[in-house]
Amino acid sequence: MENNPLDDLTKRLIAFRDARDWKQFHSLKDLILSLNLEASELLELTQWKSEGEFEALAGESGMKAKLEEECADVLLYLLLIAERAGIDLAAAADAKIDRNGEKYPVEKARGVARKYDEL
Repeated sequence: MENNPLDDLTKRLIAFRDARDWKQFHSLKDLILSLNLEASELLELTQWKSEGEFEALAGESGMKAKLEEECADVLLYLLLIAERAGIDLAAAADAKIDRNGEKYPVEKARGVARKYDEL
């Protein structure tokens, strides 16, 4: 089987966590809560900015660095949640894309921003 970069990242993250004895603070509930807090920090970067203004700022080094950091925080918590819950994220995401392909066939969904049951 091919080496999965998410697996490698998860192993590194778990080693980091375990070296600090932080697993005791990582209940599934608290990890999910933390993921949402980090996602809110990502969302906060857009606050009080128009869509165009934010798109322009996103390309600037300062904002890009903030985006990278907040995206990384979200990803790391998601990896901890998946590890704790025994979820293979790559397989789950692959299966979700397949299900979405069935719900949103190209011939009905192309260029349309409606939910699958409204197509």
